[in-house]
Amino acid sequence: MEVASLYRRVLPSPPAVEFASAEGKRLFAEALQGGTMEGFFNLISYFQTQSEPAFCGLASLSVVLNALAIDPGRPWKGPWRWFDESMLDCCEPLHKVKSEGITFGKVVCLAHCAGARVQSFRADQTTIHDFRAHLTRCASSQDCHLISSYHRSPFKQTGTGHFSPIGGYHAEKDMALILDVARFKYPPHWVPLTLLWDAMNTTDEATGLLRGFMLVSRRSSAPSLLYTVSCGHGSWKSMAKYCVEDVPNLLKDESLDNVTTLLSRLVESLPANAGDLIKCVIEVRRKEEGESSLSKEEKERLFLKEKVLQQIRDTDLFRVVHELQYPKGLCGSCSSSSDEDSLAEIAATVCCQGAAFLSGTVVSKGNEQGVDLLLPTSSSKTSSCNSNLRSKIVKYPSSTDVLTVLLLVLQPNTWLGIKDENVKAEFQSLVSTDNLPDLLKQEILHLRRQLHYLAGCKGQEACQEPPSP
Repeated sequence: MEVASLYRRVLPSPPAVEFASAEGKRLFAEALQGGTMEGFFNLISYFQTQSEPAFCGLASLSVVLNALAIDPGRPWKGPWRWFDESMLDCCEPLHKVKSEGITFGKVVCLAHCAGARVQSFRADQTTIHDFRAHLTRCASSQDCHLISSYHRSPFKQTGTGHFSPIGGYHAEKDMALILDVARFKYPPHWVPLTLLWDAMNTTDEATGLLRGFMLVSRRSSAPSLLYTVSCGHGSWKSMAKYCVEDVPNLLKDESLDNVTTLLSRLVESLPANAGDLIKCVIEVRRKEEGESSLSKEEKERLFLKEKVLQQIRDTDLFRVVHELQYPKGLCGSCSSSSDEDSLAEIAATVCCQGAAFLSGTVVSKGNEQGVDLLLPTSSSKTSSCNSNLRSKIVKYPSSTDVLTVLLLVLQPNTWLGIKDENVKAEFQSLVSTDNLPDLLKQEILHLRRQLHYLAGCKGQEACQEPPSP
């Protein structure tokens, strides 16, 4: 059955004032003069229309992340790193968002995973006066942007729940500028702030919780360089449970009378999909014809990745974990390469003493495309590979690397339940971040924040920004 097509809707006015109208232009000029349109220019520079009818949350977040100049750390297309709706697929599968939309809590989760700092407020967690103060602050700055989750009905618009960035504020008229990402339906428009509050103070039927708004800004420090906590796989929930509940319960066993026994028990109890929780951040770039060298920027990023990797392998914890995994001195991270390696396996492979990047081929829609995979290399002074194995391939990240990072990332209070005081003191010394090099310490603390946030959510919608570890 053929569905009738539509070309836009007539914007109900009042209550809204179309941005491009004479009155809308006057409101803009007055707000600009008042200093509450500072964030508008960055937002409008990267503004986009949602590519799917249900992608309003993804499009709003893409606009804001790009306006804040947050580097996704992975390519969008070709060599370019750029936030696009298709990049925001870790907290909810894109096919599910396309068919069902996305909830407020999942958009907050996506912003966290993308490396932004987020403060989220549901309508019952704050007041209209606080909302006005937050909007005034964001609208007067280029460092913070506000995304509103609201229902269209108070504006007499068709449709239900929606997300859009707020582009500015007119203090005298108490009106907010909605940069509607559904531009195929309604243009940007001014609305009374009190009405926008009413539109946010509505219940999302999917969750039974009120809508609200979130403040998105850049973090004072860069996100992780080498690893990230991934919630793109359903296993993160079981791993979050393991980290928060199972490990503390396991430590109550009085038979754990030495560090080796304790570590053995932790490894044995790991869920089968533990490797899906902490992922290595690997850059994949399209291979340009006649271009095989690294740029200065790529060399700098690769140097930092190598430095973090080396600092991990210089820890006493790495040594103990490695000896536990390979007691006979075998190189657990070396294995021969196969012509049948998948792209994912190739992307997780690096020579022990090899080139700064590998070359591979990806097949997409029947066409082969050469790619360069930027990967850190391990240093010869602490490499777990013997000299006669240096020509072999090391699967990266190795299980020892990931397990070491996981143990460092767990909250310090995790280990308080160890019964034997001597074992507790020895183990706490191994997993302490106090004496870690600054680069590795920043990496671990960022991952700890990610894990703390995801574990606190446990799939729910009422999560808040975790406190600094």
